[in-house]
Amino acid sequence: MKKVDLGHAKIAVHLAGDKGPILALAHGFPLDHSMWKYQIEYFSTRTRVVAFDLRGFGQSTGGSGNCTMADYADDCAAALTALGFEKPVIFCGLSMGGYVAWQFWKRHRQMLAGLILCDTRAAADTEEVARGRRRMAFDVLARGSHFVADAMLPRLMAPQTFEQFPDRVEMLRRVMAETSPEAISTAQRAMASRIDVTRWLPQIDIPTLAICGVEDEISRVDEMETFTEQMPMANLSVISSAGHMAPFENPAAVNEAIEKFLETLVD
Repeated sequence: MKKVDLGHAKIAVHLAGDKGPILALAHGFPLDHSMWKYQIEYFSTRTRVVAFDLRGFGQSTGGSGNCTMADYADDCAAALTALGFEKPVIFCGLSMGGYVAWQFWKRHRQMLAGLILCDTRAAADTEEVARGRRRMAFDVLARGSHFVADAMLPRLMAPQTFEQFPDRVEMLRRVMAETSPEAISTAQRAMASRIDVTRWLPQIDIPTLAICGVEDEISRVDEMETFTEQMPMANLSVISSAGHMAPFENPAAVNEAIEKFLETLVD
């Protein structure tokens, strides 16, 4: 891990690989770069992988106070620049990382060669969902991160993942439980206040791959199909035997989809 000092935060970045296109990975909530374990392992021989710990998560600092999805995106852009990456990147985000990806496109279009949007949404939260986020933002500071892990984990993965890969489930539980309560609170408030980006979709004229676990109950296949159809250069890959954490649950299928997408960019 390298740490990039941005002044307001030190952003930890896992670097792997030394050739090929640059694959930048932004994790979901409330995780860190390790959720991309199987993509880092696979693509480090094919690409240069840059896996972020977003502000306050994992080994990064600066997770307290107010923050927005745009702030997370700006952190990623600044870290890439500080690390000397001059070529445009393929920015890949899952769930909250997808919300960061929308902002990365809006604010740093010149740094993008393509987008990969995993199990994420373009619409803003309903008032009910936003209210739940704000409640968790308050509760986590009093109750700690373990209660967030217990509350969220059952919805993150498909039933067969719990049965077949208990080690993966435990890994996610541990990461979530060890995440700073302040980072969780900050991110929940940031997600609750994020804007609806559906009006941007027709303007996103760069190659885009959308990925969705067939059993995702949070970012549903039909919703991702709808926003993908509004993007002029986007295609959707539906992943079997996976829920909201498709890259972690069925990495072979996700890696295959990403690899085919990267080949189209090279061609």
